Amino acid sequence: QMQRAALFRGGDAQMAAGDLGELLVPYMPTIRVPKSGDRVYKTECAFSYDSPDSEGGLYVCMNTFLGFGREHIERHYRKTGQCVYLHLKRHITEKVPGASGGALPKRRNAKLFLDLETCSDLNSDDFEYEDEAKLVIFPDHYEISLPNIEELPALVTIACDALLGAKSPYRKQEPDSWEEELQASKHAKTLVQLDNGVRIPPSGWKCSKCDLRENLWLNLTDGSVLCGKWFFDGSGGNGHAMEHYKETGYPLAVKLGTITPDGADVYSFDEEEPVLDPHIAKHLAHFGIDMLQMQVTENGLRDNDIKPRVSEWEVIQEAGVKLKPMYGPGYTGMKNLGNSCYLNAVMQAIFSIPEFQRAYVGNLPRIFDYSPLDPTQDFNTQMAKLGHGLLSGQYSKPPMKSELIEQVMKEEHKPQHNGISPRMFKAFISKGHPEFSSNRQQDAQEFFLHLINLVERNPVGSENPSDVFRFVVEERTQCCQSRKVRYTERVDYIMQLPVAMEAATNKDELIAYELKRREAEAARRPLPELVRAKIPFTACLQAFSEPSNVEDFWSSALQAKSAGVKTSRFASFPEYLVVQIKKFTFGLDWIPKKLDVSIDMPDFLDISHLRARGLQPGEEELPDIAPPIVIPDDPKGIYSLIPPFPSNIDESSVMQLAEMGFPLEACRKAVYYTGNLGAEVAFNWIIAHMEEPDFAEPLVIPAFGEVASSGAAALGAAGLDNQPPEEMVAIIISMGFQRNVAIQALKAANNNLERALEWIFSHPDPEEESDPALDTMDMENNANANILAETGSEGPRIKDGPGRYELFGFISHMGTSTMSGHYVCHLRKEGRWVIYNDLRVCASERPPKDLGYIYFYHRIPS
Repeated sequence: QMQRAALFRGGDAQMAAGDLGELLVPYMPTIRVPKSGDRVYKTECAFSYDSPDSEGGLYVCMNTFLGFGREHIERHYRKTGQCVYLHLKRHITEKVPGASGGALPKRRNAKLFLDLETCSDLNSDDFEYEDEAKLVIFPDHYEISLPNIEELPALVTIACDALLGAKSPYRKQEPDSWEEELQASKHAKTLVQLDNGVRIPPSGWKCSKCDLRENLWLNLTDGSVLCGKWFFDGSGGNGHAMEHYKETGYPLAVKLGTITPDGADVYSFDEEEPVLDPHIAKHLAHFGIDMLQMQVTENGLRDNDIKPRVSEWEVIQEAGVKLKPMYGPGYTGMKNLGNSCYLNAVMQAIFSIPEFQRAYVGNLPRIFDYSPLDPTQDFNTQMAKLGHGLLSGQYSKPPMKSELIEQVMKEEHKPQHNGISPRMFKAFISKGHPEFSSNRQQDAQEFFLHLINLVERNPVGSENPSDVFRFVVEERTQCCQSRKVRYTERVDYIMQLPVAMEAATNKDELIAYELKRREAEAARRPLPELVRAKIPFTACLQAFSEPSNVEDFWSSALQAKSAGVKTSRFASFPEYLVVQIKKFTFGLDWIPKKLDVSIDMPDFLDISHLRARGLQPGEEELPDIAPPIVIPDDPKGIYSLIPPFPSNIDESSVMQLAEMGFPLEACRKAVYYTGNLGAEVAFNWIIAHMEEPDFAEPLVIPAFGEVASSGAAALGAAGLDNQPPEEMVAIIISMGFQRNVAIQALKAANNNLERALEWIFSHPDPEEESDPALDTMDMENNANANILAETGSEGPRIKDGPGRYELFGFISHMGTSTMSGHYVCHLRKEGRWVIYNDLRVCASERPPKDLGYIYFYHRIPS
């Protein structure tokens, strides 16, 4: 403890100016100048949410450019031996009041050079920010104040300047990547708005030149409402908004339907990119739009046109009710990074589960101590960091009592940390994923499965926390003609419950509402009070348990196609049951739409009657005969079926990948090794192989005779021991075979594609794969292969028990589709419901349990 206190005294280890150059000589080989590809973390600690705003500031390693808070800097020093760090600190002080009573800034060499957000709970007019940088040399904690150009070696000065001037590590080349932070438009501050009396109505918008009613943009200078550009998929508009800019030069436009209290989508025609408009509220008010009353809608009609407490947005967020803020451990909010509320909601629910708390926060010291040299790229480290941030209470402290404020403000202000920004976490877990790495809204259910995938692939300790969600589904398929059956099992993590719309208890009201709504839209009047379909939960549960038709069913009993039905039951019940209400469907335009329904979800749920029973007395099993394979004329009927090593490479797929920024030769190899199966399959190959040293080397096409014998080597080696190359598996699956058959054949043939196909043709009734879950746990490009390999003959790890559950949380979605809207999480903690709405964490007064999208139930101990 004494050593630690001495280490951070600061100030009493100042060096005489003449000794600085000599002092740094031994460390010069370890000091690097950041290059264009280096990620510089100068605003956030790799292990915590400390920043230069924090009391201890942030230490940035001058070799790795990783940032560390005061509690974690010693760990990095011990692990790496790196001695030279740049210490960054932002001081926040109250401005000195002037003679007139106003606040005058005190210019104490004031300088801002850190790209930090200002503290949201402080009025920037009353406080002054000043950034301080100094070099710190460990282990003796020598400090060298900056700038000190005269005394420091040139390399050190250059390195410090480059580090301070480095861009955010979350920026990417892709223009729509969420990490590419929007910049404020140069026109926003000086935008001229014409006083022409234009007022924009709350609904009924259309393009003033072509009558289009979608993709509409409001020009912020003259109030013109015009359509956007046409897109390659046939959607969009006729480009009248752009034509208007070319004629007038009016630079900024906002997309109608995206205006919410949090902001709006703004585009600068002059700067040719999406921008931020810091004055958007004022600019919209000029045309009679109060953005605080707006919500995102697809057709331009505001949800607030209907009566209070009926709008989905208001009910789910509990608007209109004064909610009491909650502080302390487990009540920490998360900042919305721009359409990242789906991530915030899921992670709040995940870290309310004790098994995840124990696995990551309970193991935090061990995870941190054994983290790799770059902890920002380690899943378990970032999970532990996020879990600690949410559960420690360190970033959820109540505001200071009023009597203490004056006393504190006389000295330096110590800002209250309220909530955490999961930027580093999102950047890592979304890396390489085409959807989650974007700035678009996503489906919380898909993100939940993506997260479980990553948990499976990165085991922490002996117990995998995702085991609590895993269960086995028994699927019973019956041939309607022969009445024979087949039983199979698959692994799942979510119970997907259909919405039984036909069972609505208020059908007459719904019909009357729909007529009134259409009349109101036609007459451009405010919409009538919303009537939401009321669906009994029991009807949804009944719909889940009923048989469903099997498309394109081939009956092995009849040796022909026939009608077939399938029913699903639980072969095991999980510790935590996640129930998804299947509210989202596709409209005629292929845009996902949402069923706006109210379902009376129970607090206590018993699904014991859905327990699987297996083959019943009197039932006869379908023969295990595979469908016939149509084999073209060929000596063996094999080579003509093998698509992997084509003589011609699909250049269109190659160019699609190259346009994403991948090296041309890598794109050619990806398309070649995936057998011209398309850009999407080739993209997955690139993600799996981009770390390999010969990734961008020119493609060497083997002679035809070498193909089969080269096995996995020709395809770029298997990623796992005993696991066939995914490219070969995909090729066999593309011929119509099941995944487990493909894997079994490749294993039997030692990854020789020709022999594997011969094996399949000579084994029409292959033995069951030892891993019954193999076919279904392939959620994302077989990312779970390592976990499945671990289960071996024991099968998937499950925590079976009674099928009785109690509700403890739910995630709700507001908006018309998964592509837009907002997510909120409600959790039951310490006997009461709490709402987690990004940074806002409050005691819930009216938890809207009937409007949820994903529900979390915990098993009731027997």
